[in-house]
Amino acid sequence: MRIAAMACLITMTITAWAESPPNIVFVIADDCTFRDLGCYGGQAHTPFIDQLATEGVRFTRCFQAAPMCSPTRHNIYTGQYPVKSGAYPNHTHVDPGTPSVVQYLKPLGYRVAHSGKSHVSPASVFSWDELPGNKNPDFDKVDDFVRQCKQDESPFCLLLCSNEPHTPWDKGDPSRYPVDQIQLPPYFVDTPETRQGMARYLAEITYFDTQVGQTIELLDRHDLSENTLLVVVSEQGSSMPFAKWTCYDNGLQSGCIVRWPGRVEPGSTNPAMIEYVDFLPTFIEAAGGHPAPILDGQSLLSVFAGKQEHKQFVFGEMTTRGINDGSDHFGIRSVRSETHKYIWNFSPEIEFRNACTTSPEFRSWVAKAKTGDADAIAKVQRYQHRPEIELYDVVADPLELTNLADHSGYDEIKAELRQQLDQWMKHCGDQGMQTEMDALQRMPRRKAAPKPRKRKAQNP
Repeated sequence: MRIAAMACLITMTITAWAESPPNIVFVIADDCTFRDLGCYGGQAHTPFIDQLATEGVRFTRCFQAAPMCSPTRHNIYTGQYPVKSGAYPNHTHVDPGTPSVVQYLKPLGYRVAHSGKSHVSPASVFSWDELPGNKNPDFDKVDDFVRQCKQDESPFCLLLCSNEPHTPWDKGDPSRYPVDQIQLPPYFVDTPETRQGMARYLAEITYFDTQVGQTIELLDRHDLSENTLLVVVSEQGSSMPFAKWTCYDNGLQSGCIVRWPGRVEPGSTNPAMIEYVDFLPTFIEAAGGHPAPILDGQSLLSVFAGKQEHKQFVFGEMTTRGINDGSDHFGIRSVRSETHKYIWNFSPEIEFRNACTTSPEFRSWVAKAKTGDADAIAKVQRYQHRPEIELYDVVADPLELTNLADHSGYDEIKAELRQQLDQWMKHCGDQGMQTEMDALQRMPRRKAAPKPRKRKAQNP
């Protein structure tokens, strides 16, 4: 009886949404570990995001398919997994003619606009109204766009893309986070450089939170909050170790808060496993359209209405080839069920490197390891030297600290997850190592390798 009532409610709600297409506002951070947000139990001061969580639904298991900026954003705007679309390395592109959010929503009467960080190409695919900012949304231009849409009675899809808290962590007020009071996660090495970096990083999360506040205020000012689907996500994890550039949950899991007055239950949480690739089909269906078969995601409208289940497995991939300070090749693929994470490292014999390993924070870990500190030695080794297979119990061990791949009793779980991963890779046209080696063909040619970006450790 209860199930039937829920199904009826979902059907009625979806029908109502289609009859009154909402405005869509999507706000995304840049390199923010979801665990650091206040409403996810973190230490960052995020009053606007926290308040938004009381007005909408907070998803506790939202994932993306790649822990890097460019693949993630292509993934969201095309609704296709990175290898399938071709946008799996960083600083990359999809093929001309690939449909994006613009081509899907414009025929439905929507104006699509973007402001802030882009990191996608070509422009012919992402032919939205560009509201240029200095890497961050320009809220004056956004205000003009929203005002015009309201005057024209045109529904809009607005993509507000922050550049924070991406390094160099030079915005916000680090004094709010005294270094001696910061709580470091157990997978960090405790050094002065780590604490100083963490203070600046947390300050930039607070800076991003003010951008969320500006978004909310803008919608209120134009009296559009009631008919606007507002989505705020944290993107991949920070550039601290064991987050961005990795397929651990700190790299692939995202904070996700959705407010939609009258459609989403205020102050609720939802444990359904969802993916970034699900957003575009959701936007299309909310706008009154029908998601195209080429899309890899599944609409979230029934989940927004309260359904607590969505996917049994979520997937991830990481490509170091061609990234700044990256290993020549270190492909990673992963699959996660509700209880376990399976990670396949293609090149366990290769040292894992990226911009993190040249940072002041990680260099301080290496320096401490050289003094003979056992904790630092173990964590540096674990970060840079991976076994071919990793397996984690993400329920008992949510920080993925204990690799169970070689433990007895897990053969059946490993076999099932590997089967799911193989099927996903086949669906994407992913040929493993060959796909990794072909990554440079998807990137602009460079005359010389980029110089490492230096960040000076600063006192907060």
